[in-house]
Amino acid sequence: MAASETGAGAIYRTVAGSDIAFRADCPSRPILDQIADKWSMMVMAVLERPCRFNEIKRRLEGVTQRVLTQTLRRLERNGMIERRVLPTSPVGVEYSLTPLGESLREPFGRLYDWTVDHAEEIRARQIDYDRRSRK
Repeated sequence: MAASETGAGAIYRTVAGSDIAFRADCPSRPILDQIADKWSMMVMAVLERPCRFNEIKRRLEGVTQRVLTQTLRRLERNGMIERRVLPTSPVGVEYSLTPLGESLREPFGRLYDWTVDHAEEIRARQIDYDRRSRK
């Protein structure tokens, strides 16, 4: 496997000269699917310090208990967060980022900042597109 850089600076791994990043069987696809959805990104942002389930749920307006549970399990399965059972009565559970999950805070933070910085422009373009599409 060799690496090549595009003009945009992204690195794509190639096998026998073909870009695997665009192939249906690329191993990165399911990982991107699982960690780059909106709830995963928001959960990881909330976990700047260890939190219990209900605290995460309160901070993420609009997330259902079912979706949050699935998101936490997926992030734990992928090694991004760890679940720790607390020796309390009743038993509590706390979630925190692993070193692997912590390594995503910086790139996720940049993506979030870009989103906030461009939200008004994107919304204006959506309105313009929708207006043109109705004609």
